[in-house]
Amino acid sequence: MGSPLPKPTLDDYLRWEDEQPGRHEFVRGEIFAMVGAKRVHGVVVTNLSAALRMALRGSPCRVFSEGMKVQPADDTVLYPDLFVTCDPADLRTEAIFRAPKLVVEVLSPTTQAYDRSLKFALYRRLASLQEYALVDPDTHRVEVFRVGADGLWVLHDMSEGEALSLASLGCEVPMAEVFDGVDPDA
Repeated sequence: MGSPLPKPTLDDYLRWEDEQPGRHEFVRGEIFAMVGAKRVHGVVVTNLSAALRMALRGSPCRVFSEGMKVQPADDTVLYPDLFVTCDPADLRTEAIFRAPKLVVEVLSPTTQAYDRSLKFALYRRLASLQEYALVDPDTHRVEVFRVGADGLWVLHDMSEGEALSLASLGCEVPMAEVFDGVDPDA
């Protein structure tokens, strides 16, 4: 029996990832391929990105979507669907972001469990993170987790509301805009 291969370091992963045609997340020293998304996933990401870009106009904050790396720990690099950062160092980086205040994941049947559990736990390692939003294009459910002054995360279910309220940014996005072009499953 051979020896197990050593886990790649962060630098190994970054060099390797830059040469790949697809995206891969680096979680606790292991590399995982990212799968393609459905049309509705892209529609929701685009809708939210456009709405947040307009809401953040004139502020020091910027919205980034898909394809941008967030590093919540030395051994982890993730690709959120969308995030907002106001951090000066983040706004100068070309590769890895380390201080988002909002992360949004658009759910799919295949990623929902991961986004709700391990991925959320990994994001919570970010001292800067104030909100984590989960948007389900199939059911039109929207859940936002906010960290309180006591450090505890509280769920705010906005699924039945008129707007997605993002306290970390001081803005609201009407649900009609979030899901524009997406029909809920019957």
